[in-house]
Amino acid sequence: MNLERYLVPVRARIAPDRPFGVGLRLSGESARELAAPAVLDELRGFLRAHDLYVFTVNGFPYGPFHGRPVKEQVYLPDWLEPERLAYTDRLAGILAALLPDGLEGTISTVPGAFAPRVTGEGDRARMADAMLAHVAHLVRLRAETGKHVALALEPEPCCFLETIGETVEFFQRDLLSRRAVAGVAAATGLSAADAERAVRDHLGVCLDACHMAVEFEDPRGVLDALRDAGIRVAKMQVTAGLRAKVDPGDSAALDALAEYADDVYLHQVVERRPDGTLERHLDLPEALAAARGRTESREWRVHFHVPVFRERYGAFEGTQGYVDELLRLVLEREVCTHFEVETYTWDVLPEEFRREGIVSAIAREMEWAGERMEGR
Repeated sequence: MNLERYLVPVRARIAPDRPFGVGLRLSGESARELAAPAVLDELRGFLRAHDLYVFTVNGFPYGPFHGRPVKEQVYLPDWLEPERLAYTDRLAGILAALLPDGLEGTISTVPGAFAPRVTGEGDRARMADAMLAHVAHLVRLRAETGKHVALALEPEPCCFLETIGETVEFFQRDLLSRRAVAGVAAATGLSAADAERAVRDHLGVCLDACHMAVEFEDPRGVLDALRDAGIRVAKMQVTAGLRAKVDPGDSAALDALAEYADDVYLHQVVERRPDGTLERHLDLPEALAAARGRTESREWRVHFHVPVFRERYGAFEGTQGYVDELLRLVLEREVCTHFEVETYTWDVLPEEFRREGIVSAIAREMEWAGERMEGR
């Protein structure tokens, strides 16, 4: 299995003499298989044998995620569809069964839906109702097992929840409204005050540093906005994106950026114009086509997860400095305890940046993050 092939040697390099925390990525099919007691027991035995423990689950991609095109299909089923709720409930049960006593678990999830899928207030309400139904499930799960699991919504470019401002507004209008709290109270038997606490306790945000950098979000402003709204940072993903300065007529830069376009993943692009306004493109080929013949310089941020330990990629930079700043602020403010390194694009990086083996590269990412966390 992949855990034995990749995780065990990474753990041997990073944490040979201590327990090692694991983030699982479980597809819908894998989650159904793990729901069987015998399969779950087998996984528990593997974890014990290698001194590993699970603390978080990446519940974002439901289907296959490597080696075949996913693009915007990665968000499906989304929170508009019943299967997203059923899948996330299933993940919570698995995580509760694997969590060590006294440790909280987190599940990161899609930011509602791909933006074009949301067409009005009815869709907003449907997504909120499904998320609140999951909160009620987590309340019952905690009462039954003693395990605390939280869901973390992960804003991403070109999605319903794209910016932190939109995320805060959705929480305030749709997830923490009087109607929302009353629904959780009715589903759980809690008082209104306890139901609101349950929503805030079991529902938060996953800050993906790559996504935030691509959106030109101000790290301090993000944390201030979440604090002021009483929304918790349940999880942070220590990830970097690609940054480029594209000058008029610079066909060499555009040709080099084209090497990052692939048929597998969606690589959203956000451009900052000279006046500071932003222009968004759904995918890198679309942005490249729009740039031909442009007469002004622009800064590009590309949603392509590049290794955080590397500052430069030929003529371009990673957003490593942004990751460093966000991580520093999150640690200083002590607003999050779950950190996950997540670079999933090893197979589609330009060849010169993927000659290193995956095990070595993942270990270097974790070493980079660990050095910064230990020093603060």
